[in-house]
Amino acid sequence: MKQLNLVFSDQTGKNKNTFRLTYANETLDQATVAKAMNDLAALNLFIDKDGQLMYVKPISAKYVETVETPIITEAE
Repeated sequence: MKQLNLVFSDQTGKNKNTFRLTYANETLDQATVAKAMNDLAALNLFIDKDGQLMYVKPISAKYVETVETPIITEAE
């Protein structure tokens, strides 16, 4: 399964915050993701512990796939 990671800068422009979506459509195009990121940023929903807006300016987006390799499947 792939995860969609949306990276934004905060209100100060110094910090990056990642919004992770586990069950995102894996066939989204650049225009669709860019619009969604801009729409999310415009909502100003998330504030950090210091009162700064967290997801202000979209920076990047990428799909991330994690591969798990079992070493032990059942304790013996």
